[in-house]
Amino acid sequence: MWFFARDPVRDFPFELIPEPPEGGPPGPWALHRGRKKATGSPVSIFVYDVKPGAEDQTQVAKAAFKRLKTLRHPNILAYIDGLETEKCLHVVTEAVTPLGIYLKARVEASGLKELEISWGLHQIVKALSFLVNDCSLIHNNVCMAAVFVDRAGEWKLGGLDYMYSAQGNGGGPPRKGIPELEQYDPPELADSSGTVVREKWSADMWRLGCLIWEVFNGPLPRAAALRNPGKIPKSLVPHYCELVGANPKVRPNPARFLQNCRAPGGFMSNRFVETNLFLEEIQIKEPAEKQKFFQELSKSLDTFPEDFCRHKVLPQLLTAFEFGNAGAVVLTPLFKVGKFLSAEEYQQKIIPVVVKMFSSTDRAMRIRLLQQMEQFIQYLDEPTVNTQIFPHVVHGFLDTNPAIREQTVKSMLLLAPKLNEANLNVELMKHFARLQAKDEQGPIRCNTTVCLGKIGSYLSASTRHRVLTSAFSRATKDPFAPSRVAGVLGFAATHNLYSMNDCAHKILPVLCGLTVDPEKSVRDQAFKAIRSFLSKLESVSEDPTQLEEVEKDVHAASSPGMGGAAASWAGWAVTGVSSLTSKLIRSHPTTAPTETNIPQRPTPEGVPAPAPTPVPAAPTTSGHWETQDEDKDTAEDSSAADRWDDEDWGSLEEAESVLAQQDEWSTGGQVSRASQSPTGAAGKLRAPGNRAGRSQAPRSHLLRVRGWPASITGVAQSPATRATPSLPCLHVPAPSQGRTLGVRTTGRASRLRVDRSRLSWPGRSAKSGGGRWRPNAPRGRWPRAP
Repeated sequence: MWFFARDPVRDFPFELIPEPPEGGPPGPWALHRGRKKATGSPVSIFVYDVKPGAEDQTQVAKAAFKRLKTLRHPNILAYIDGLETEKCLHVVTEAVTPLGIYLKARVEASGLKELEISWGLHQIVKALSFLVNDCSLIHNNVCMAAVFVDRAGEWKLGGLDYMYSAQGNGGGPPRKGIPELEQYDPPELADSSGTVVREKWSADMWRLGCLIWEVFNGPLPRAAALRNPGKIPKSLVPHYCELVGANPKVRPNPARFLQNCRAPGGFMSNRFVETNLFLEEIQIKEPAEKQKFFQELSKSLDTFPEDFCRHKVLPQLLTAFEFGNAGAVVLTPLFKVGKFLSAEEYQQKIIPVVVKMFSSTDRAMRIRLLQQMEQFIQYLDEPTVNTQIFPHVVHGFLDTNPAIREQTVKSMLLLAPKLNEANLNVELMKHFARLQAKDEQGPIRCNTTVCLGKIGSYLSASTRHRVLTSAFSRATKDPFAPSRVAGVLGFAATHNLYSMNDCAHKILPVLCGLTVDPEKSVRDQAFKAIRSFLSKLESVSEDPTQLEEVEKDVHAASSPGMGGAAASWAGWAVTGVSSLTSKLIRSHPTTAPTETNIPQRPTPEGVPAPAPTPVPAAPTTSGHWETQDEDKDTAEDSSAADRWDDEDWGSLEEAESVLAQQDEWSTGGQVSRASQSPTGAAGKLRAPGNRAGRSQAPRSHLLRVRGWPASITGVAQSPATRATPSLPCLHVPAPSQGRTLGVRTTGRASRLRVDRSRLSWPGRSAKSGGGRWRPNAPRGRWPRAP
C-alpha cells in the first residue's frame, strides 16, 4: 500500500510572491514578500532553509522564531503565523521593508524629513526600553539591518536571533560569528578580564548610537567614525555622545534617553511625535481632548508623511467617527487625508462613512458636509446620490437655519449632474420654486436663481420649457437687487435654451422693464442682455436659414456640455459660510424680502407712498411655475455681438453694498416695488399684504382714460384668485346717455353702462370685500378729483 504524505508548505495559508528576496539582517534569514491565499493581503515572510552541518545557525533561527512568537509590542515586528518543518522555517509578519531600503527610497523620492526620523528613533528606543526594563532581555543585535518599516512609516525592531536574558539564567550572549554584525559591539566586550563596570543596557545603547549615526550618515565604515557626528542634528548630538561614550556606566537607560530627547527643544519634541503619542492613547482620552486634537490636526497634516496619514491617521479618524462620537470635527482632517487615497481606496474607506454622515441630525455635521462636498462628489455614483444622499440633503431646504438652506442650494450645483429625472425635474424644482418666492432671506433667493441658471442644462426639455422663463422673470421682480441681477444673468447664461418667439415675446419685455431699475448694476446688465438678444434676433431676421441652427438646443436632451455659458456668469460656486450671502444672513438673520432697508424713490407730489408689505408666498410645487405654450425651440447665438458667454458676468459674492430699490412705474408717479407683488401661480396679480381679501385704503390720482378724465380711488379684488390686483380701479364719468366705455385693468375688461349708478367687480359684493366701480359724479357733469 502506498502512503502519500501531505506537503505542509503547500497547505500553508500564505504563499511567497515569485520575486527575488528583499534582503534582511545578515544571517540565515531571507526576507520575501508574500500574501495570504484567502484574502490576498500582503505580508512579509522570513525563510530559513535548514542545511546539513549548520546546527548552530539552526538553533539561532529556532530561538528567533520562538522569541518573535511570544513577544508582543507595538514597536516590535508583529508575528502573524509560522511554519516549522525539517527542511525550512517560515515566519510570517506584517508587511515591512528593511530600514536601509526604505531610507534610500525616501531620499530618492521626496527627501527624508527629520520628523520621520525622530518618530522612528522614538519607537526603537521605546522597544529597547520594553525589552530591558520590562522583560529583562538584551537585544544584542541593534543595527540598521534589524530595523524594519511598515506601510505607515512605523519603525519596528526585529532581528531577535541573538537575544538573551539580562539575569544570566539562560547563559551568556550567544556567539554571532558574522563580522557585519560584530562591528556594532561596544569596545568593553573585547575586555576579557571582566573588570569593566557596566549596566545591563549599556551594550544595546552603544549599538543604538551606531544606528543613529548610520541613519544620518550612511553605513558605518568602522567604529572610529563614531567620533564625528557628521549630519546628526545639533539638538540630538549631546544625547548621541552619551550613547557612544567610552564609559559604559554613564550610558543612559532607554527610558531616560527618551525623556531627555522629549524635553523642550529636544530632537523628539515636535508636533509629529506628539500626534503619534496621542493617537496611541486616543482610546483613553477624554472627549474634550479628542475634540481639540481633531480640530488642530488639519493644520499639521500637510507637513506629515503621506503614508503616515493614509495608514495611521485615517484608521483613527474612521474609528473615532464610528465608535467615539467625534462628530463633525473629524470631517476636515478626514477629507484632507482622503486626497492621498486612490479612487478604489476612497470608495472602500471614505464613502461609506460619508453616506452615514448625511443621515445625521447634527447641524454642524450637515453644514460641513455641504461645504466640503466638492472634495468627495466625484467618488459618489448616481444610485448612491439618489437613494442615500439626496433624500437627506433636501431636508436642508426646509431648515430654519439660513446658513444650512444656503449651503443646500449651493450643493445642488454639484449633485445635479448625478440626479435622476424625478429628483432633478420634480422634487428639486418644487423646492427651488418655494425658495425663490417665499424665503425671507434675499441672498438665498438670489443664490437659488444663480443655481437654477447653472443647472439649467441638466434639466429635461419639458422642464426647461416650463420653468426657466418664469423663474428668471420672477427674479427680476425681487426687491433684493442682486436677485434681479441674477435673473438677468440667468436669461443670458441660458440664452441657447429659448426659441426666437420666446426671446421676442417673453424675455425682451421683461428685460426692457429693467432698463429703468433704480440700481445701475441691474440696468447695465439688462442693457447688455437686450443687445445680445436683439443681435440674435437680427441675425435670424437677416438670414432665416440660421433659425434651425440657432434653436438646435431647445428640445435637446439634458447635457452637461450645454451649460458652458453658465460656468462663468456667477461666481459663488460652493464656497462655504464665508460668502457674502452668509455674511448678509448673519447680519440680518430675520429680515424678510421686503423688510430690508430699501431707499425709497422720490414720490410725486400728491401721491401717498404705500407702506412696504411682505412678498406673498408662492406655491410649493414645481407645476406652479408659470407655464405657457412654446412655439419654437430655444437657440444658441454663435454670432451675438456682445458674446456674453466669453465675458465675466461678475461674482455674486463680491463685497458690495446690495440694497433693493422699489420700482413700480405708474401713470401718476412711481410706486415702490415693495408694494408690487410678484405674479402668482396662474400669472394673476396679487395685492401685497392683503391675504384676508380686504381692499387697501383708497388713493387718488388724476389721469385721463381714452380722452375722458378719471381718477383712481380704490382697489378691486379678483374673483378668480380672491387676491387683490396691484392695479387700482378707475372712476370714469359717463360720456353720454346710453354709451359704454371699456376699461382694462388686469387683462379683463369690464363694461360700464351710464344708466347704472353703482357697478361692482363681477361676482363680488361690497360685503365680501370686493372693490367697487363708482361714477365720480351724476351723469352729464365732468368729475372732479377728490
